[in-house]
Amino acid sequence: MGTLKYRMIPEGSLNGQYIPLNIVYIDAKDVRDAGLTPYQAFDLIAADLPDPAGLNLIDLDAVTTTSDGLVVEGAITHMAASDRGRINKEFGYMEMKDLSYYGDDDIKREPHLKVWKEKYADRKLFMGPDYHKKVIPVHHVTITGRAANNNAATEMMNVVTMEEILLPILGQFEIMRNGKVLLGKVGEIISVGIAFGVSEEYGRIVSGGTFHAGETAHGSGELSKTLKRHLPCILCEKPVLARYIIQALDCGMVPGLHIGGSPAVLTVAKYLHKDIAFDNIIPIAYEELASVGFTDEWLHKDFPLLDRQEIIDRADELIPGCDDYKVYRAEELVQIHYAEF
Repeated sequence: MGTLKYRMIPEGSLNGQYIPLNIVYIDAKDVRDAGLTPYQAFDLIAADLPDPAGLNLIDLDAVTTTSDGLVVEGAITHMAASDRGRINKEFGYMEMKDLSYYGDDDIKREPHLKVWKEKYADRKLFMGPDYHKKVIPVHHVTITGRAANNNAATEMMNVVTMEEILLPILGQFEIMRNGKVLLGKVGEIISVGIAFGVSEEYGRIVSGGTFHAGETAHGSGELSKTLKRHLPCILCEKPVLARYIIQALDCGMVPGLHIGGSPAVLTVAKYLHKDIAFDNIIPIAYEELASVGFTDEWLHKDFPLLDRQEIIDRADELIPGCDDYKVYRAEELVQIHYAEF
């Protein structure tokens, strides 16, 4: 008999925020060491859980991209949704595509991946699912019963109560590393910012190269800030985000051209006096930015030049986003469980 460790944030009230279903994190290394396949691991853990759950398998040795195109350490490689101890075999499980074969032509098409080749060439790359092999809902969702694990495992929902939680990927990795996370409300700035994506053939949020840097997936002007602002969210600490933004900018990535022009990215670029592709940002994207204070005047005003470490040290002060949040150690939010097999 063996055991498989998993981390879980249980459904219910958590420090003033509501978690709409069980959120389960599994380390890919633990699955390999147990001699299980990813699906077997999900099925084993699902059997322990009578209530709805979203399950994410995370490989901390791989890399992925954030919605705005930052290459970061860690990747979600498989995702599932379970309810009443089961996973729907057709709709409840999904694999992310291993993109480690990507070469020069692929990086020419998706230039933000230059950071992968420069910084992490020895690591596997995963982003979204292979939509050529399986008919996948537009939001890359797995569903079983009441549980929906959405946007390639970065947003979860109870489809009966319609309660949601936003789980940007860097916060998930910090939980796996026993680091610190922010728990709060999405707020208007992040609600706008998550729409500023990049073109990816196998994107975690949208596949097929649908939205390019400088565009907005929301396309809703003033309404963009309202779409997700009320949702609870779990995020990485802002210094972690700052380091990845700085890394991308130092590798030559230009906001609005190679990476998304989200408020966080634009802020760091302004303090580092880095180029911004103003002419490549479309009008409705400007409208959405302006709705949360990132007006044309803000974008073109002079900022003091700060060094990289100062930006990281002052990230909580400088980088906007997330409302009513508090910082927690991961162990304060997460339960450790073991499934027997």
